[in-house]
Amino acid sequence: MPTSLTLPAELRPADGRFGPGPSKVRQDAVERLAAAAPGLLGTSHRQAGVKGQVRRLREGLASFFVLPDGYEVALGNGGATLFWDAAVCGLIRRRSAHAVFGEFSTKFSAAVAAAPFLDEPVVVTGEPGTYPTLDAQEAVDLYALTHCETSTGVAMPVRRPARDGLVAVDATSAAGGLPLDAREADAYYFSPQKCFGSDGGLWVALLSPAALDRIAELAGTRHQPAMLDLALAVDNSRKDQTYNTPAIATLYIMGEQLDWMNANGGLAWAAKDCAAKAAVIYDWASRSRYATPFVADPAMRSDVVCTVDFAESVPAGEVAAILRANGVVDVEAYRKLGRNQLRVAVFPAVDHADVERLVASIDHIVDHLVA
Repeated sequence: MPTSLTLPAELRPADGRFGPGPSKVRQDAVERLAAAAPGLLGTSHRQAGVKGQVRRLREGLASFFVLPDGYEVALGNGGATLFWDAAVCGLIRRRSAHAVFGEFSTKFSAAVAAAPFLDEPVVVTGEPGTYPTLDAQEAVDLYALTHCETSTGVAMPVRRPARDGLVAVDATSAAGGLPLDAREADAYYFSPQKCFGSDGGLWVALLSPAALDRIAELAGTRHQPAMLDLALAVDNSRKDQTYNTPAIATLYIMGEQLDWMNANGGLAWAAKDCAAKAAVIYDWASRSRYATPFVADPAMRSDVVCTVDFAESVPAGEVAAILRANGVVDVEAYRKLGRNQLRVAVFPAVDHADVERLVASIDHIVDHLVA
C-alpha cells in the first residue's frame, strides 16, 4: 500500500480530524481546561465547581436549542448507548415503533425487542442510504427516530408521526449541527463527542413535559437499575449534578464548545456552517470522475456526516491509509456497511478551509494511485 506518498503542504488540512466521533476537539477548549484544572479536576461533583459546569451545560443547551417552556435538560453517564436501555426501562409504557435505517437505529430496536416486559416493537426499515416513513401505529406509546444515521450519512427530519405517543430521537451525530424544532420531540438525546466537540461517556436528553410525566409514571412500576433510572437522572439534573461521578473534563470541554457555538449564533449558525461544509463534499463528489455521494436523494443527505462512494478502480481504503499517514484521520467507511467509500464529518469545530483542502488532497492521492 503506497502510504509513503506525502501530500504537498498547501493541500494538507491544518487539522486532520474528520472523524464522525470522537470528533475534533478545539485546542482553545483544551487550553482553557488546563488553566481551570487546578480548581476543578479532582474535586467533588457534589460541590459548587462541578455543579456549576453541569448548570452551564443545562442553561447553555436550553438557549442553544431554544427549548419551549417546560422542557428540561437531563444528563447522565454512559453515553447514548446507555440511554437506549434507560428508555426501555423508563420511557416506553408497552410498545414502541422504530424507523430503522442503519446500525444505530437497529441497536435501539433490538434493545426494545429483548425486553421481556415490553410488547414486540413495530419496526419499519429502510435500505442503507435512505430512511423509511414511520406513520401512526395502533397501540404505540413511543416513536423512535434517528435524526442522523451516523453509519450511513442519512438524515431524516424530526417530525411527530402521530398526535399521540412520545417521540424519542437519537441525535448523537445530529445534535448541534442539524436544524431542530424541539417541539417535534419529547426526548432528543445525544452524546458530546460529535458536534459538541468533547469526549464521550455522557448522555444528554432534552425532555418535554410529556416525557417527564412518562418518566414519573413508570418510576417504581418495574425494576430499573439505578444507572438506567431516568427519574433518578432527572432528579439529579435538577440539582445540577449527575447520579454518579462524571468525567469532569468532558463536562468542561463540552461547555466550552457550547459557549463558542452560542457566541457565534447558536443552532441557526451551526446548522448553516455545517451545511456549507457538507456542500463542499457533495458538490465535489457529484463532479468527480471517480466519486459519487452515497445517499442518492439530496434531501436525505446529512449535513454533518457525509458518505462518498468510490469507483471500483479507486480503492477507498488505500486513499484513507495515505491520508492517515499524512495526519488526516478517521475518514474510513463504517466497517459494517462494507462499501468502497469514505465517511467525512463536518461538525462545527471543523474548519471550512480544511474541508476544501481535504477534497483537494483526495484528488491528489487518486491521481497518483490510478495514474
